[in-house]
Amino acid sequence: MVDTLVSRLPDVDRAAVSRWTRDKGVYVALLLLLVYNLFFTPRFVNLHNLNVQLILDTRIIVVALGMALVIGTEGIDLSVGAVMALAGGLLVQFSELPAIVAILLVLVVGALVGLLNGTLVAVVGVQPIVATLAFLFAGRSLAQLLLQGRNPSIHSSAILAVSSGSVLGVNGLIIAALVPILLTAFMIRRTNFGHRVLAVGDNARASFLSGVPVKGTLILVYVISGALAAWAGIMDTASITSANALSSGLNYELFAITAVVVGGTPLTGGRVRILGTVAAAILMQLLRSTLIFHSATDAESQMVTAAVIVGAVYVQRVRAKS
Repeated sequence: MVDTLVSRLPDVDRAAVSRWTRDKGVYVALLLLLVYNLFFTPRFVNLHNLNVQLILDTRIIVVALGMALVIGTEGIDLSVGAVMALAGGLLVQFSELPAIVAILLVLVVGALVGLLNGTLVAVVGVQPIVATLAFLFAGRSLAQLLLQGRNPSIHSSAILAVSSGSVLGVNGLIIAALVPILLTAFMIRRTNFGHRVLAVGDNARASFLSGVPVKGTLILVYVISGALAAWAGIMDTASITSANALSSGLNYELFAITAVVVGGTPLTGGRVRILGTVAAAILMQLLRSTLIFHSATDAESQMVTAAVIVGAVYVQRVRAKS
């Protein structure tokens, strides 16, 4: 009987359905998780809680944007978490300066870290994982030296407004993440630099022969990643109202890579999915919160996250073969 029903269904393009599922899967998963919580998690799906979930996502989203650009060039940036910690330490050192000056200085330092990473990758020829791994340790150590084992508070009202302020009722952290999202999406879709990023990730050698400034593109990608990580560090410091060299940005490089991969950006480069990355970051945070609401242990939560990553990588592998 089942065979009879199936035989009566109209012919469909299975390849098209498969592509649609792979491309839109993260959005479908997010919608299904929301529906699940609506029916099975009391008081979970309401405006206040969803607003809290978005606020928790903001720092990961900002870091993941830079990571998506780097992975789009077939690279990786393991230094982002350490840059966040360093940004918090520097923000304390610059806190006596006008807030805008202090923030700009921190962003410049983050960009300089990216410049160092990008130079090692593009000019010296060091593998991205090795080049950025060095600052994974050095950056957090520098933050600890700056803070000297303390967790000093931030008292600048202008800096704290990044998290405590609001625009038309929208929390400052959400605005602080929304601006980079829009700028990054525009840059990838509408600028020559975005096209160069995709070209370099697809085939660096062919891009070079076509006149694309491969080295400059790679360096600028890491500079942007460093600046975005520093901005996430500023957001994090403003959110907790103090600098913490040990916890700020801890494991954020892994969270960011997860969001990028689950969001559909292939590790082999040549494609960057900004909105998919944002949706994946929200999905992963919502998944962790759902598990917590249902009394799952931290180990169980990590196992589920690992399963999601493996599934996303498998889907990418299937896409690459199709």
